[in-house]
Amino acid sequence: MLFLLPEEDMRIVGLTGGIASGKSTVSNLFKANGVPVVDADLISREVVRKGSGGLRKIVAAFGPDVLQYNGELDRVKLGELIFSDPTKRQLLNRLLAPYISSGIFKEVLKLWFKGSKVIVLDIPLLFEAKMDRWTKPIVVVWVDPEMQLQRLVARDGTSEEQASSRINSQVALDWKRTKADILIDNSGSLEELEDQFSEVLNHVTRPLSWKEFGLSRKGALSILVLVVVGVLISRSIIKSY
Repeated sequence: MLFLLPEEDMRIVGLTGGIASGKSTVSNLFKANGVPVVDADLISREVVRKGSGGLRKIVAAFGPDVLQYNGELDRVKLGELIFSDPTKRQLLNRLLAPYISSGIFKEVLKLWFKGSKVIVLDIPLLFEAKMDRWTKPIVVVWVDPEMQLQRLVARDGTSEEQASSRINSQVALDWKRTKADILIDNSGSLEELEDQFSEVLNHVTRPLSWKEFGLSRKGALSILVLVVVGVLISRSIIKSY
């Protein structure tokens, strides 16, 4: 079931959820329908590549054991360290937040220059990183907790205990749903999810309001032209006196 909560004008859409909630499926649906998506997970991988500042920060904080023999990050070892220790997980988030935020900003800026009218920010830690303040509406992909556990076990082939530990390491989906402008309930079938997505797509691609138009590239250029024309007209009027 899709819930549309009280709306306000927007252009940058926030998309979030939890592990095994189906957020990635919704993200791919946006892409398939021509809506550009800035994926924080992809950016987070880029900022910890070999030789990057992000990776150097991680090694300094957690030691060289988190590296593979070729100098790349060993994600499995790092995951083992942070999933069982909230303090280390928070430290990792603090270390990488500036790099990820910068990467997201650059991607959004590129899309703005291209004239994109709707941009989706796919950010698992949307609320934790305080980036929800820059997005409207916020789309939360929610799933029943028991089904989330079952899907994670089936997807990764882990034990229920391991899956439960990973789920509990994240902010609860039930809390995130209270912050949603649009809530997608992914407890059903793929067909039901796609039906809900069609409504979401229609909602976020509706015509731009004047406020949104002013924030778009075309709108900004139009405003600049109006300002220049206004200045020239004012000068001509002043000279006529």
